[in-house]
Amino acid sequence: MHEEFLYYVWQYKIFSSLKLQTSDNKEISIIKSGMHNKNSGPDFLNAQVKIDNQLWGGNVEMHIKSSDWYLHKHEEDANYDVVILHVVWEHDVDVFMKNNQPLPTLVLKNFVSKALLVNYKTLMYHQQRFIPCERQILKIDEFLLNNWLERLYFERLEQKSGFIKELLVHTNTDFEAVLFQLLAKNFGLKVNGDAFLQLANSLDFSVVRKVYFDKNQLTALFFGQAGFLEEDLPEHYHQQLQQNYRYLKHKYKLLPIAKEQFQFFRMRPQNFPTIRIAQLAALIFEQHNLFSKLMHCNKKEEFYALFSFEVDAFWKTHFTFESVSKKSAKKLSKSFIDLILINTIIPLKFLYLQRRGEVNEEEIMQLIKQVSSEKNSVISKFSALKIISKNALESQALLELKNNYCSKKRCLQCSIGNTLLKRK
Repeated sequence: MHEEFLYYVWQYKIFSSLKLQTSDNKEISIIKSGMHNKNSGPDFLNAQVKIDNQLWGGNVEMHIKSSDWYLHKHEEDANYDVVILHVVWEHDVDVFMKNNQPLPTLVLKNFVSKALLVNYKTLMYHQQRFIPCERQILKIDEFLLNNWLERLYFERLEQKSGFIKELLVHTNTDFEAVLFQLLAKNFGLKVNGDAFLQLANSLDFSVVRKVYFDKNQLTALFFGQAGFLEEDLPEHYHQQLQQNYRYLKHKYKLLPIAKEQFQFFRMRPQNFPTIRIAQLAALIFEQHNLFSKLMHCNKKEEFYALFSFEVDAFWKTHFTFESVSKKSAKKLSKSFIDLILINTIIPLKFLYLQRRGEVNEEEIMQLIKQVSSEKNSVISKFSALKIISKNALESQALLELKNNYCSKKRCLQCSIGNTLLKRK
């Protein structure tokens, strides 16, 4: 048994209110449960209860055992002087108020149905399951499930907004600069994401703005800052970039990062950091004022068009500076652009519109639903449970469900868990 269960039962009044009595057999009725306090102090604030026809207003404290009051040393804390009711699962000792009268105590165990307890234990005490409700989730009404997934998606958007807000603070609310940082991080994917973000942060975006009309200088800037132009190589293309970078490095007093931070090991050649840097440079060169263009797009095909560009001819026959490979276009795949949409463009657009007071959740949902569902181990396991993700909204929502609810056993805060708990 956990105190969170007591909070849940109390807050939503999921107990029998008929013949409700305190531990000393006084009639009690709950007028207001109070506001759940997630900070220090009593668990519920500003509650109202009637005990033997006397109305009391104040706070409510909850424990598994009433003796926990002393275990937590509440008798020494003035914050608990206005507690009007002690709600416990087991009553093993009286708690006294300052006037030496026993604090009224409600033993919830006596008023909670056996069905609720069985459902709670079924959800909370199975350690080997992928999600606690994996044997029951298919019983959930489709309408309820879809509504919950939409809520979860916006929770995930809000979480991603937190990181974007930090970047906006450091760039003096320069959305174009933040877009560049986010794109860089996502071009690096999971393995090289941090290194790419460090690359983006290693130079002021004003420098990028000054050179992005010159493709050679822009490409030299990115490869130079990534540390790939520090050593001398016989390849003529490398030497040209190196010469350009030396000029930029001196002019803007740049300091490159170490190229050893970029990983090639166990990566597909298409994801080599050299290719992704070349693609990032080509994108920034081809699409000036990219942020403004992206904010005006609402269809998946419009985004695909913006991300359709070609890398330098050199990279069509190379994956690294050192060796020649079979010729290939090195264009961004639609699945890669989908990841950029999911992790960069839509979260940034959501926050931008939110700050302008123009956010339309329905439009955001219509956009993310155009994007294909992600493919990963979590989504595959949901599929095995016959919870099939049809688009990116649902795959993002399922990731949020698994990571922030199921894995943390937050069934009491989950719409699915709530519905299953209340089943008879």
